[in-house]
Amino acid sequence: MLSLKNLSKRFGGVVAVDRVDLDVAAGEVHALIGPNGAGKTTLIHQISGSIASDSGEMHFCDRNITQMRPHDRVRAGLARSYQITSIFRRFTVLDNLALAVQARSGTSFSFWKPVARENALFDEARSIAAQVGLSEKLDATAATLAHGEQRSLEVALALATRPKLVLLDEPMAGMGPEESKRMIELIKRIRAQVAVLLVEHDMDAVFRLADRISVMVNGRLIATDRPEKIKMNAEVRKAYLGDELAA
Repeated sequence: MLSLKNLSKRFGGVVAVDRVDLDVAAGEVHALIGPNGAGKTTLIHQISGSIASDSGEMHFCDRNITQMRPHDRVRAGLARSYQITSIFRRFTVLDNLALAVQARSGTSFSFWKPVARENALFDEARSIAAQVGLSEKLDATAATLAHGEQRSLEVALALATRPKLVLLDEPMAGMGPEESKRMIELIKRIRAQVAVLLVEHDMDAVFRLADRISVMVNGRLIATDRPEKIKMNAEVRKAYLGDELAA
């Protein structure tokens, strides 16, 4: 579904992403792990189009998206979440999702009739809220949601674009154990309809969710394999995981 070839990015003298080759298959959860500063988020920015690459190519669903603008990538089926939660904090959950559905559909709210009459749009927004466990929070202002609920809403905004692949950048950052558990269950549910490229530091979550894991260190991928093989990889343990996960 997604294929990166020889992708690189420099910031002055710093090589943030160094000739990365990476493939994400349809229907899989592919985790990208590594220490802070490894280049993971820069790579996600390149894939989403918010940062231009210095070299290399990206193909998504057999289309070359290397020069494609971010909003065109979303239309092509590529959506993302962010390390720092990005939602419309003053709007309700339902309005957040309705706006996302409206943006994807290309329709507009009518100036001449109440917004509530846009039945199909709001019905889809409610359906997406149910997918992520926010049905009881439709009328809540997004700013009043708990941290984990805000992260779920952000995932819901990505789902509203009807993506084929969603990029999740540290979705469990700042969460307690119960919130993390709910996010893991959410990702398990959405993988039935979309592929996922997951950047995450919670290794318990990574090993529970991922079909394959790629390990990034100093801008380069040092390994890509199934979770059980990654656990046993001596180079990966030395660079990031530590010996305790080899047991």
